[in-house]
Amino acid sequence: MLEVETYRRQGEAVLGRTVAHVDVPDAWYVKRSSPDEVVAAVTGRTIEGVRRIGKLLVLDLDDGTRLGLRFGMSGRLIVDGGAAIDRLQYASGRNNPAWDRFGLRFTDGGDLRIRDPRRLGGVELEPDEGRLGVDAAHARLRDVEAALRGSRAPLKARLLDQARVAGIGNLMADEILFAAGLDPARPAGGLTAAELRRLHRAIGRVIAELTARGGSHTGDVRQAMALDGLCPRDGAALQVRRIGGRTTVSCPVHQV
Repeated sequence: MLEVETYRRQGEAVLGRTVAHVDVPDAWYVKRSSPDEVVAAVTGRTIEGVRRIGKLLVLDLDDGTRLGLRFGMSGRLIVDGGAAIDRLQYASGRNNPAWDRFGLRFTDGGDLRIRDPRRLGGVELEPDEGRLGVDAAHARLRDVEAALRGSRAPLKARLLDQARVAGIGNLMADEILFAAGLDPARPAGGLTAAELRRLHRAIGRVIAELTARGGSHTGDVRQAMALDGLCPRDGAALQVRRIGGRTTVSCPVHQV
């Protein structure tokens, strides 16, 4: 989510610009429609809005068409030859134009491209925004409670469910639960009222801190793992598990 918010701000540079040509060198990158349909829908249209919900970036066009851009863990946005993020943790540090999967060229000569070495993102016409839960950056306490209510799934898995709360990724979930002092494997629906309040506060605080630092990979847990594998709060050896199919790092002492 943090990276996509950076892309949203960067993408404001294309507001008011008209698409002269659509580049689709990788047809697989277009989801739920054909490349020809995307080209026909977008060519000649002017970009009137750039929005983010969770990990989805939406370009609103002047005829009401919406173009959804997803970046996965390895996609970067390139606008007019410049990138707001130089490198992602799960992608190659090389900057190879051969990894450009989709692009818009504008009538003024500039362009917008997605450079994705691992092909984990995608482009979609008319993305179903209704399938996404409340954006984590704007989640209220009652939104968090509703997302977890009655669930026996692991707490971390529920936080990663984009249909419940949109925008929380694997690294951010670890940081949120570390800050909240909650075990990622606990049943999501079993939190007390006090624990729910603690979780809600941690979501807002961690999003703000990681945004200021420059990304999800800058969190306390990841830095501690890279340094000595010890919890920076109590000195215990950090625990690495698979929860909800994702590698999970937590402290067995203060996360209960």
